[in-house]
Amino acid sequence: MEILKYILCLVLGYLIGSISNGLLIAKIKGVDLRNEGSGGTGTTNVLRTMGKLAALMTFVGDLAKVILPIVLIRIFLGNSTDWYLLSLYYGLGAVLGHCYPLYFQFKGGKGIAVTTALICATSHPKVIIYGVIAFVLVVVITRYVSVGSLLVVPIVLVINTIMYHRTDELFVHMLIISLLIGALDYFRHRANIVRLFHGEENKLF
Repeated sequence: MEILKYILCLVLGYLIGSISNGLLIAKIKGVDLRNEGSGGTGTTNVLRTMGKLAALMTFVGDLAKVILPIVLIRIFLGNSTDWYLLSLYYGLGAVLGHCYPLYFQFKGGKGIAVTTALICATSHPKVIIYGVIAFVLVVVITRYVSVGSLLVVPIVLVINTIMYHRTDELFVHMLIISLLIGALDYFRHRANIVRLFHGEENKLF
């Protein structure tokens, strides 16, 4: 029965994560985001193609589809190991849904906003603060959002696993999910990595 709860949260996360805020906002404006800029459906491409307000709306929407359900899980289950594990599996499903949305021919974003939301919803405040500072510094210095994502997000996930796991069982679950999300992060950024090596990656500004 335990594994069934995790599977249900994973599936629910995938279905809700498949809601692509970037594509929906772009459609309202009469734009097919997949044919604009980098072709991505996340906040960065929305910023480049439709401006700051649309990007902000996309980012907030992507955060909400992870944070709000996890808040509800915590309200119903309290501050328990069970709450934490269910939240992690929901978050993993949401990241997969965002990257490969069921409702949009499995063509989605790179998953950084939803991963950030998962970190914010489940991490110790210190991890969140240090992660945000590190990400902003890397992006400001390099002007590459992709570099910040590739360097900071996987590291924060692993640090969070090592520092704030509560039981051996939770550690195993956290480590597996962190590694899966980290691997997906690099896989979804594979084109960015190639462009970085060739000096062709688009800078944020």
